[in-house]
This record gives sequence, structure tokens and C-alpha cells, in this order.
Amino acid sequence: MSADEDSQFTGQTSDGLTRLPPVATEDTPLLQDEQSEDTDGTPIAKEPTTLELVLVLGSIWLGVFLAALDATVIATLSAPISSSFNSLSLLSWIAASYLISNAAFQPLSGRLTDIFSRRAGLIFSNLFFGLGNLICGLATEEWVIVLGRVVAGVGGGGLTAISTFVTSDLVPLRRRGVWQGLGNICYGTGMGLGGIFGGMVNDSLGWRWAFLIQVPFVVVSTILIWFTVKVPVKETDKSRIKRIDFLGAFTLIVFLVLLLLGLNAGGNQVPWDHPLVLTSLPLSAVFLVLFIYIEDRIASEPVIPVRLLLNRTIGFACLTNWFSTMAVFGLLYYVPIYFQVQGYSLTGAGVRLVPEAVGTALGSLGSGMIMRVTGRYMLLNYVTMTLMVVCSALFCTFKLSSPSWLPLLGLGGLGLSYGAMLTITLVALISAVDHHYHSVVTSASYAFRSTGSTIGITIASAAFQNVLKKGLWARFGDREEAAELIPRLRDSLDEIWKVPFDWRQGVLETYMLSLRAIFLTLFGVTVLAALASVLMRQHTLFTNLARR
Repeated sequence: MSADEDSQFTGQTSDGLTRLPPVATEDTPLLQDEQSEDTDGTPIAKEPTTLELVLVLGSIWLGVFLAALDATVIATLSAPISSSFNSLSLLSWIAASYLISNAAFQPLSGRLTDIFSRRAGLIFSNLFFGLGNLICGLATEEWVIVLGRVVAGVGGGGLTAISTFVTSDLVPLRRRGVWQGLGNICYGTGMGLGGIFGGMVNDSLGWRWAFLIQVPFVVVSTILIWFTVKVPVKETDKSRIKRIDFLGAFTLIVFLVLLLLGLNAGGNQVPWDHPLVLTSLPLSAVFLVLFIYIEDRIASEPVIPVRLLLNRTIGFACLTNWFSTMAVFGLLYYVPIYFQVQGYSLTGAGVRLVPEAVGTALGSLGSGMIMRVTGRYMLLNYVTMTLMVVCSALFCTFKLSSPSWLPLLGLGGLGLSYGAMLTITLVALISAVDHHYHSVVTSASYAFRSTGSTIGITIASAAFQNVLKKGLWARFGDREEAAELIPRLRDSLDEIWKVPFDWRQGVLETYMLSLRAIFLTLFGVTVLAALASVLMRQHTLFTNLARR
């Protein structure tokens, strides 16, 4: 895309065409006036002191920590919850319902908080998150706890996304990465402690209290936000309700729900040729086309101005997020299986994922500090994505006999590069557009991430199951017990250690071939992420909120 195309503006012109919004370049700052307003009259917050910033963001990050904790607490609570309701099918739905509602409603938070204010959005998200946890803690029927997870997912997704918008509202671009890194540490801590917290509470008080204990802390976070978050909002002649893009919001939610429902259900809850999958995935494509048409041709204040994605930096930053998240989530889902094939327990496999979580936090904070000092991100991006590709290639070399330090090195490097990528692409996105567009482009990146994580796991699962099935039948198909043992080996890792002794080595080798198929597939996805990242552009990282 040319520089001229990059400098187009959003709005209806005399010829009736919709133009792209203005973007930042090295030569043309976004804001050139002396007023604390953006180019469309959107007020810009007064830059807070460090103490004020800590108070505001600390109030918000309490909710972010709880949302991250709640997202992973279900990992240890799924089994006891399912057992208490005598329903194993519930296990998959309580996880999927939170994920789908979280991903479907998160992209709406950008435009809606532009209209109703960040504080209103955070309070709404806290209320939904707290209500969802209360419903789960008091549920006596299966459908009620699934409903609770849906409600909590709506709130949890909003808390995570809006915290990012507020940080961008209050922190200049040059220091933006550092504060994003601190927020990611808070989020990562919650993710890391979720499983432990769930297990401890379940063992001492019962699983219901893992949800109920969070409610008072959500109330505290809501009160703190009411008094501390005061980001100005643009006022127009139109009423706020009339500014809402209802058609765009509806089609976006339906598209994401159908897409994620089909991808999560296929191969997990139901076979890929089940009517649920065969209906939901094609319909999701229909609603995606409708969404794009509505946003481009009908909506006056679209949820996500789709032409923003035609901007070189924005489009390729979103694709970098998409491909990177596909690769990382696919790897994180199947590397624990590699550890279990090596003979580690489920707990031991989980502990060995810690380097990835630590690396993600360090990569995010470290990249933010480097950008603050240098004022640039593209060179750092090249280094970061090279590291991601190298670590992804390292996974392809794994063998049953690989030393224990090798996977830890790969996971640490993968986390480091992924955390840095998230911060670098966020800074690139918000530096490429006027201040009043930063929330909607951030929302777009969240949509790419949420779909990327699900698609990555789906790709990895398909590669694993296809190679495993073919490999097991090729090795053992002529044996008498094959029809009975092979389906069990495909469904449960525990069966590896229960098969006849003369089967075991062949089964382990087949599992390794299947895992290598995943690692090679995701290596290709990582290369696509790196290629997409190279096509972003360097924009000026201003040292003040007015971007002068």
C-alpha cells in the first residue's frame, strides 16, 4: 500500500466513498494542534503522574488478574464439577462456553467504550464477571453453570480488553510497551495461579467456593474503578444509543460464536461430519461477509472499521497476532502430551510449562523497556520473530530421548518471543492510527488472537489424530487386539502403559511421529507469522499523549 493510500481519511466524501482513517508516519504526526483533542474532536486525557497511573491501572488490573485466574481455574475444577452433576459431557462445555463468550464479546468493547466511556465498560464487565461467578457458585443444574460461564466470559473478556484501551489512553506511545508489560505480568500471574488456586479451594472448601470467593474482590475492583478511572469521552449531537452499530455487533457476535462453536465442537464433542459442525462453519462464513458489508457500507460508527485492516501496519500486525497465536496455542496444547509420552506425570508435564509463562512476562516487559529507550520497534520485531521461528524449529527436533533441558529452553524462548510480539504489535497498531481509533484496532487484534488460538488447536488436533490413526493401524493393524486397543490408544495417554509389552515401543514411536507432524505444521505457521511481521512499518513513538 502506498503512502498516499495510508494517509486517507475516514468519512463520507462528496463522491459518496468511504475513506481510510489518517495514519501516523515518520514525517506526519497525527496531532499538530495545541489542543488536548484528537483530529476529530475526541478529548485526550491529561497525562497522569506515575503515582496516579499506578492507582488507576492497579484498580483495573485487579479485575484483569481475577479474569485470568478464572480462565484457568476451570482446568482443575472441570472433573469435580462434572462428577457432582454426574455428567462427563459437561466437562467440555463449561470450558468452551467461557472461551466462546469471551472471544465473541471482547471485540465489541472498543467501540462501545468509545461511546459510553471506559469506566462504564469496566463497571459493566465487572458486574457481568461477578454475576457469572455467583451463578456458577450457586448452580444446581447443568445448564445453569454453563450459563454462569457464558456470563462470566462476557465480563472477563471486557476486563482484559478495556484495560488495554485505558493504558493506551493514559500512557504515551514511547512508554506504552513498559506498562503493557506490567499488565501482562499481572495477567500471567493470574493464569499461572488459576489451576493451583482451584485445586486448593476444591480440596479444602469444595469447587463452588473457587467461584464465590472471587465475588467480593470483584466488588472491590468495581468500587476502585468508579473513583479512579476518569478518561474523557467524545460527545456528539447524536444520542449514545443511536451511535451503536447494532447490526455490526450482532453479525460479529454470531460470526464468532458459530465459528468458535464449530471449531471447538468438531473432533471434541462431536465428529467433524456432525450436522452441528457442517451447519455452524458455513453459516459463520455467511455472517462474516454480512459483517464486512455492514461495517464498510452501512454503519456510521462501525464496531471495527474493516478498511482499517487495509492499512499495511494494521493488517499485518493483526495477521502476525493471528499466526503467532495459532502456533503458540497449538504447541502449548500438545507439548504436555510430549512430556507424558516421555513418562512424566500430568502434574510434572504442567510444571514444565512454567518457563513459557515466565518468558511471556519477561518478553513483554523487556520489549517495552527497549522501545522506551530506542523509540523504535521494527528491528526488535525482526529479532523477536527470528527467535520464535528458531524455537519452533527446535520443537521439530524433539525425540523420546531428548534431554530434559531442551524442551524447557524451547518453551522459554517461545514465551519470550510471544510476549514481545504481543507488545510490539500492540504498539505498532496504536501508533499507526489517530488516537480515537486505537481502541477499535486493538479490538480487531483481540478478535484475531481469539480465533487464532482456536484454529491453532484445531489444526494441531487434526494433524495429530490423522497421523496417529494411520501410524497405529500401519504398525498393529494385523494383530488380533488391534480393533480394541487402537481406539483406546487414540483416546487416552494412560493406555500407552496398559498395552502388551511388545506393543509399547511401537506405540511410543507412533506418538512421537504424530507429535512431530504437529510441530512441523506449526513451524510453517510460525514462518507465516514472521513473514507477516516483516511487512509492518515503523511509526513515530511520541513521548506525550498529544503525539506532538
